[in-house]
Amino acid sequence: MTSLMKKMALAATVALTPLLAAGTVAAEGEKYVLVSHAPDSDSWWNTIKNGIALAGEQMGVDVEYRNPPTGDIADMARIIEQAAASGPNGIITTLADFDVLKGPIMNAVDQGIDVIIMNTGTPDQAREVGALMYVGQPEYDAGYAAGLRAKSEGVTKFLCVNHAIQQPTVGERCRGYADGLGVDLGDAMMDSGVDPSEIKNKVLAYLSANPDVDGILTLGPVSADPTIAALEENGMSGAIHFGTFDLGEEIVKAIKGGVINWGIDQQPFLQAYLPVVVMTNYHRYGVLPGNNINSGPGFVTADGLGLIEQYAGEYR
Repeated sequence: MTSLMKKMALAATVALTPLLAAGTVAAEGEKYVLVSHAPDSDSWWNTIKNGIALAGEQMGVDVEYRNPPTGDIADMARIIEQAAASGPNGIITTLADFDVLKGPIMNAVDQGIDVIIMNTGTPDQAREVGALMYVGQPEYDAGYAAGLRAKSEGVTKFLCVNHAIQQPTVGERCRGYADGLGVDLGDAMMDSGVDPSEIKNKVLAYLSANPDVDGILTLGPVSADPTIAALEENGMSGAIHFGTFDLGEEIVKAIKGGVINWGIDQQPFLQAYLPVVVMTNYHRYGVLPGNNINSGPGFVTADGLGLIEQYAGEYR
């Protein structure tokens, strides 16, 4: 090797060393906590857990999922406070009840912890609490799109089975659906609870008392699965228009079998995966998307299942 080549090689080594060291330091000890409002019983959130796990693995950071076991929002507020006290690089959280959760979230931001709002809440609310951005599905807009589609498919009177009545943002799906149909919501939104047997019995009773209902909207697997069972029991399976939010194993089977007309996919995998990737790159390189990210809505029908059927409940 000539003297010039030796000098060039040495210069390249010296130049690369700080960059390699910086990359190692950036990855070491980075931690992100995702806090959701979901109870332990809601299997839909398994996709969220898979999303942050894969993002953490790919980005080389530690990720942790925390939630209130019963879905209690006050308990969730305490979990956010505890997460902030642990000193993470960032918190990713749902905003299921703005009034209850805004305080703990704003306190975390005041402590210098970056926050991204995902899944529930709105871009405006995310901005108000000082979050970097919002990643999710605008709930009212998704409901409205569903109502317009249902109207074009012949629905005139509906039942909305709401298994999360305590979360105001979820109810926006029912309100948007009613507005899309061009009807008053009235008593069409049912507080179903989360017990499968209770949901099934409530749906059966409502349909029996309201025989002119020609459309059903459920808000996720928790309410969709028992509703599928109710329609099988009363002989209305496949004979009544049925739309649902979100996907799951039983929902995909019902779409494929013609029981559910369509599912509204908000892509929960992206809601968990993207915030970890965005926040990590923001901390390492100072780059940040210039806007919020809408992960949905998208309509899934029987002729468009593909990978959705393969990965329902896991990544879709």
